[in-house]
Amino acid sequence: MKINKLDNVDVNLSDGHKYADRDIRAGENIIKYGCPIGHATCDIKKGEHVHTHNVKTNLKDNLTYEYHPRFYDIPAGDTGKTFMGYIRKNGDVGIRNDVWIVNTVGCVNKVAEQIAQQTGALSFPHPFGCSQLGDDQEVTQKILRGMINHPNAAGVLVLGLGCENNNIGEMKKVLGTWDEERVRFLICQECEDEVAEGVRLVRELQAYADTFRRQRVPVSKLSVGLKCGGSDGYSGITANPLVGRASDKLIAMGASCILSEVPEMFGAEHLLMERAENEAIFEKIVSLINDFKDYFTRHNQVIYENPSPGNKAGGITTLEEKSLGCVQKGGLSKVVDVLDYGDVVRKNGLSLLNGPGNDIVAITNLMAAGAHIILFTTGRGTPVGSCVPTVKIATNEMLAKHKKNWIDFDASPTLTGLDLSDELVDYIVEVAEGRETANERHGYREISIFKDGVTL
Repeated sequence: MKINKLDNVDVNLSDGHKYADRDIRAGENIIKYGCPIGHATCDIKKGEHVHTHNVKTNLKDNLTYEYHPRFYDIPAGDTGKTFMGYIRKNGDVGIRNDVWIVNTVGCVNKVAEQIAQQTGALSFPHPFGCSQLGDDQEVTQKILRGMINHPNAAGVLVLGLGCENNNIGEMKKVLGTWDEERVRFLICQECEDEVAEGVRLVRELQAYADTFRRQRVPVSKLSVGLKCGGSDGYSGITANPLVGRASDKLIAMGASCILSEVPEMFGAEHLLMERAENEAIFEKIVSLINDFKDYFTRHNQVIYENPSPGNKAGGITTLEEKSLGCVQKGGLSKVVDVLDYGDVVRKNGLSLLNGPGNDIVAITNLMAAGAHIILFTTGRGTPVGSCVPTVKIATNEMLAKHKKNWIDFDASPTLTGLDLSDELVDYIVEVAEGRETANERHGYREISIFKDGVTL
């Protein structure tokens, strides 16, 4: 099946892999999505397989860029569209009414697990919070702060050990202020039976959560994270463009969408830069890209050490190809803000969020930035889920049928020309109103935090 022929596209698509539409000379660029995805390392005959054996990336280290804005006409949305959500005391809106146990340190993971088992609260084990210094510890604290403040949690028990670097006293400094009805603290070393005391506190938080009822609120209150993982050759053809169209529609209704995975913007960053709302945002995108490249080079790594083995098996050849497919999740809307790791979304519209592409780190990052829901496209399949509903969108029919216990939405019919964006927006609203996703049904809720520093 051929890709739509755009700007001299020179490849066909077959089972996610590429085949030459014409003879290609050694050194000539390979074009997909209307952009180069690398160059031929040898002569390629028409009909031959185009992949890692005969294509090499064009990516280099830091580049200089110029701002050449290019904006698209996005149809006006129904700004009166609503959903039933939970309005918190501070005015934030949640789409779930859970009680979360947030650990300041990995040493209390099993304590949290026991409290959760006895109460039905949700706990999220992680290995962080001690033996960290400087910026590395601050990143952990910012992510945990985002969790504690997340409106999907009606109540939060902050559980600490007592002797860790990131002890509850330090976390309180990072939090600044909190609602004492909604947030409780427990230091395990200071009580005789930490599990019994934790159960008591969670029961009080659950009673507080029971005071909330769903109320009608505008879709403009919704924040949606955009993520891909286990991508294949169909990702940029089906699921990612579908998410992009749905993202544009949500933004037109006043909602916020958050695109992360900075290393998977390399090679496609120009498409985001030209949609920067103004020159100040453009400069922030330039810094976002070049700073993350600097992170690679500081660790003596090449910037194009991607795609993964699974990506390659699914037909993705170079990082440019992966990135050009990845950024399509952001649709065509203007980029209105650039967030650093640990920041919370500030504006309605499309924001870019600093952070890596690692699946669990990225979904944790999006959640802590305020995403109520994460749209997660996948071609190879993955069960992973965040603290918030994580909608798995299959890029191909085989995956959708094979892993029904993982997949929530099948994007493969878009290959026939169907536009499922209205259906996807409706599904998102259903999830916002309580429809369970596969990760929620199976209890697949995980967190991980970006680690870049000394461990004591």
